[in-house]
Amino acid sequence: MRVCRPWLGLFAVALLLSPGGAVCQQAERIDVDARAATTPFPHFWEQTFGSGRAILALRDSYRQDIRTVKQATDFRSVRFHGIFNDEVGLYDPDRRIINFAQTAGQVGASVDNSSYNFSYVDQIYDGLLAEGVRPFVEMSFMPKKLAADPNLVHPFWYHPDVSPPKDYATWDKMIRAFGQHLVERYGIDEVATWKFEVWNEPNLDFWGGNPKQPTYFELYDHTARALKAVSPRIQVGGPATAQAAWVAPFLAHLKAENVPADFVSTHVYANDRAQDVFGTTENIPRDKMVWRSVEKVHAEILASPYPKMPLIFSEYNASYANEPNVTDSDYMGPWLANNIRLCDGLTESMDYWAFSDVFEEQGVVRTPFYGGFGVVAADHIPKPALNVFAALHRLGTRRIRLESESALATVTSGGGVALALWDYAAPTGTGPAYTMPSGPQGPAKTFAIEFKNVPAEAEVAVYRVDDDHGNVLKAFDAMGRPPADLTQEQVAKLRAAGQMAPPERLHLTHGTLTLTVPAHGLAVVVVER
Repeated sequence: MRVCRPWLGLFAVALLLSPGGAVCQQAERIDVDARAATTPFPHFWEQTFGSGRAILALRDSYRQDIRTVKQATDFRSVRFHGIFNDEVGLYDPDRRIINFAQTAGQVGASVDNSSYNFSYVDQIYDGLLAEGVRPFVEMSFMPKKLAADPNLVHPFWYHPDVSPPKDYATWDKMIRAFGQHLVERYGIDEVATWKFEVWNEPNLDFWGGNPKQPTYFELYDHTARALKAVSPRIQVGGPATAQAAWVAPFLAHLKAENVPADFVSTHVYANDRAQDVFGTTENIPRDKMVWRSVEKVHAEILASPYPKMPLIFSEYNASYANEPNVTDSDYMGPWLANNIRLCDGLTESMDYWAFSDVFEEQGVVRTPFYGGFGVVAADHIPKPALNVFAALHRLGTRRIRLESESALATVTSGGGVALALWDYAAPTGTGPAYTMPSGPQGPAKTFAIEFKNVPAEAEVAVYRVDDDHGNVLKAFDAMGRPPADLTQEQVAKLRAAGQMAPPERLHLTHGTLTLTVPAHGLAVVVVER
């Protein structure tokens, strides 16, 4: 029998059991001083979420999910594709509406020949604002009657047109009318707080211009100038590229052509290839890819003619593919927390894609757990990711420096401490494997924490998300992962299983706490003064 020598100090060695036998692991010591020097820690990871396309915002299920995520995160804005899609009905140059009126015994008629119909646009934006959420306006896609090629459509289930405009004078007129209408309806003080982003991922198949980069720059120039003609206070930016691309040439183009921009935006996913993002053959692991990409673009901005240009990663997630054991699982806790730790100070906002699986890019959703992007699954079922965001929302807005790669400490508004702890391990069964069970992979991690300048016997609340806490996928596994057509009883059970677990109520012992977090687990420890 192997004997582990105890750690001579305040804390003992943690003895962890694995299938291969006893394993000795020394607890990671964390020292947290509530009065230590701090740096600003704005909650940049929960300001904006993505969502399914614009027209889905009219659905009650979409708005229910907004309320749920708003309550968990207090997020401020939502970004989606397709506000110019034909299904929204904004642009139709053949529109002709005869309005009949009867006054003083006389019947008259007037004709509305406007090319624009803002009815659904208004309902979409009114609905968001009623929930306390502003639009992050992605200017896409092309109305077919304005497209140079009406048949140039993207393979998404709803087939948006990705063609350049056939006539930029008509495009400019539409953009000015769009911007002017928003200002008239909501007021410039409100609209000036929104972000307007030109298009989506023009370096991929979402843009049909050829060659891609110069034709996108032409689109950007026209759109930005048309919006600024409505009001210089409107915030516009781009290039909204995939794979953290084009930022340096975009900024150089702005300078050379004197084109306005208020922010830079781009996207990345944790399973993007290094070859596509960095032009290298290295193997960048899933827990480092987002940070490496943010760091790269941050450096490009610093080296550009606009070193203070705000950076927004307006789309990111742990996977661009449908991987149930990634985006539907408790893996998202350590993955998200570690990204926050690494990306703090490098970007103004990181916009998680997406808040809800009311989402139809691959077609109508058939099962709640197919590896969708949302933090709320179909049928309003909470995923572990929702609970992860809710737990991390409890962090304060001043960060205490720690050397740990598995912890993040903050000071709360009440002068206490909120500390995130996690045990990162690679996801199990990656790919769209419905039959592969989820669950932790690897040993648990024990933290030995000493708090200073808080009451020595203070009450502690521990909010956990892991295999046994707030993890609906475990309940779905127990059902055998039915592929479709859940019963109402099954939906009810899954909703209950997905709820955030109540916090553990503990007390410090002479200012210390020992806590064990399983692989794929996240714990947020709140110590109030």
